[in-house]
Amino acid sequence: MKKKPCVLIVDDDRNTREGLQRALRRGYEVLVAESGERALQRLDECDVDILLSDVRMPGMDGVTLLQRARAHHPELVSILLTAYGNVEVAVEAMKVGAYDFLMKPVNLDHLDLLLQRALRSRDMESENRQLREELDSKFGLESIIGAAPLMQDLFETIRQAAPSQATVLIQGESGTGKELVAHALHRLSTRAQGPFVAVHCAALSDTLLESELFGHEKGAFTGAVSRRKGRFEMADGGTLFLDEVSEIDPAVQVKLLRVLEERCFERVGGTDPVEVDIRLVAATNRDLRAWVDEGKFREDLFFRLDVVNIRMPPLRERIEDLPLLCNHFIREFAERNHKSFEGISSEAIEVLSGYRWPGNIRELRNTVEKMVVLSRNDRLGVRDIPTNIRQAVRGGEMPSGTMRSVSTVQGASHSLADTEKAMILQALEQQGGNRTRAAEVLGISRRTLHRKLKQYEQEGTKMPIEKNAEAMGE
Repeated sequence: MKKKPCVLIVDDDRNTREGLQRALRRGYEVLVAESGERALQRLDECDVDILLSDVRMPGMDGVTLLQRARAHHPELVSILLTAYGNVEVAVEAMKVGAYDFLMKPVNLDHLDLLLQRALRSRDMESENRQLREELDSKFGLESIIGAAPLMQDLFETIRQAAPSQATVLIQGESGTGKELVAHALHRLSTRAQGPFVAVHCAALSDTLLESELFGHEKGAFTGAVSRRKGRFEMADGGTLFLDEVSEIDPAVQVKLLRVLEERCFERVGGTDPVEVDIRLVAATNRDLRAWVDEGKFREDLFFRLDVVNIRMPPLRERIEDLPLLCNHFIREFAERNHKSFEGISSEAIEVLSGYRWPGNIRELRNTVEKMVVLSRNDRLGVRDIPTNIRQAVRGGEMPSGTMRSVSTVQGASHSLADTEKAMILQALEQQGGNRTRAAEVLGISRRTLHRKLKQYEQEGTKMPIEKNAEAMGE
């Protein structure tokens, strides 16, 4: 049964307290307090959703109560009551966080509607805050996993480029995570509160792509029954991500070039200029410079796009990250499928490291999901690896350095926790004990790294000392 919202009524007048309590108890759990001091006690004792308080009370007044209550309970919804129509008091109440201000005697129907609206507003704020946190986790640097030197360079480029307004071109094979980087650039930029709008150019025909990007006016073509905004307008104030930009038709390339130069365009079938403030991030799985040389892409547009160039390394070039990636995906899919795994065996890691991974991270992720779903053991092994991958590895040669990379990362034990610990300590050692840089290299938050290291210290593990601090005698 769903728990009723809890309302705390604070008023020094007994009749008012009891009258409001009777009126609200059918739809709410109702608590009462005769003073601001007692109200603060009740807030600490109980889980209160809404504070409904008189303004004028002996001792602590309602505005002071509201200030002190929100200092310890920031999500508390507060509504103040008064028998005096004082605009200044109402303004002061709003400044310190009151949701609304009601005059006595209270209209009970109005109060009930106001309480419902206040709860909906609070729930929406909570959902939005949770969504932002999830987006930060999913699309911030923490979402891009890797400790290889190539990935360290990538993190540094993202960190430098994100706050700028520069156009970014991301190039890399399919499945390397280009869209994750685009999201990270947006989330780490000054436009993070604005929209992120993605367009997958290869999925749309030439005519449809032009309308999708720039919008159209009513009657511009058959079926255009009303004016429609394009993705450029939707992204105003935020970031527009054009995936597979190399597939755009030359005629649309001309219009795109003008937008990048002037930040202005006309909708399809229109003549009125539309101005937008957007940051453009483009991606392609082709060598766009070679595409230009072959006459398949405009050179002037290429130069407009290629302001900051980010190259996504294929998985085969950062194979030392494979154990970290595998264990990340094992954790994800084990949780999703309500299964438990100790990790993955060193033999399985060795086989997976010998594969070329033409589909890159996307293919690895799908492979690990299949292994997790079909495995009957508590540790993934060689037998869990799909047959086609085992046959491909058996028929070819393992990439040079694979055994060294795997043994360095895996160590003597190969559980999920042990592999994670080895990767963290390795990154910390490589960064000279600097925890901030190690967290960035690992793609995790500094808070998460600090918690892990504290756990390792409690287990008796010796931590690498920061070189600068050691030099200073700290």
